[in-house]
Amino acid sequence: MGPPRNGHAALTVAGSDSGGGAGIQADLKTFAALGIHGVCAVTAVTAQNTVVVTAVEPISAALVVAQITAVVADFNVRAIKTGMLATREIADALCDTLVLLSDVPLVVDPVMIATSGDRLLDNDAIECIRTRLLPHARLVTPNLREAEILADMPIASLADARRATARIRLTGVAAVVITGGHLDGPDAIDLLDDGGTVVELRGPKLESLSTHGTGCTFSAAIAAGLAHGRDLADAVAAAKHYVEGAIRHASPLGRGRGPVHHFWNK
Repeated sequence: MGPPRNGHAALTVAGSDSGGGAGIQADLKTFAALGIHGVCAVTAVTAQNTVVVTAVEPISAALVVAQITAVVADFNVRAIKTGMLATREIADALCDTLVLLSDVPLVVDPVMIATSGDRLLDNDAIECIRTRLLPHARLVTPNLREAEILADMPIASLADARRATARIRLTGVAAVVITGGHLDGPDAIDLLDDGGTVVELRGPKLESLSTHGTGCTFSAAIAAGLAHGRDLADAVAAAKHYVEGAIRHASPLGRGRGPVHHFWNK
């Protein structure tokens, strides 16, 4: 799509990854790669690499809101995505702010657990996301483990995932896509449930150690598609294709799960 030319922007509200592979860094790179100007509100600073998260320090809720207020007052924000929210206070403040931005499509990546296995969300913030944030959202994009938490059920099969999407939609979210990279089988099957139909988006399950930040990248790519004016199904399908390419073209970095290559399409 080339560099941004239409004056459109997308906002990411997420944490900073010092390793540069996930969070704010992944989101802004994804927006740039897909021709959308990225603006951001940082919710937390993390000390992490491809192996482990060693420290997390949340930003004050007031400063998170101030960042959002500053950018939406000046930029033509056409989509919003949320990632790591860190605390209940930040989640609550975000929900209060989004009431004023109800005409902007919201993509929620319910970041709870890092690729390394480290927890990134306070337990009391999960219920806030479920009851207050998801009713604002056009789409929520949980991976298998996050979907189990949101649906309050185990997911061991594609049939389980279908039932989980229906349970998650009871929160009031308009649509759900459960990413299927963690299910057994040769294909990575993402399930998109928009309340009318359930669509299986199939792709190859790629063997790679360069998968750090794939969830952030996927949801950011969907937000970029919505900012360009695509409908939801097209935005999700295009995002899946983009992430597959980003994994395929990545070079090994770090000693653990390295980042994807966000600019493979250039």
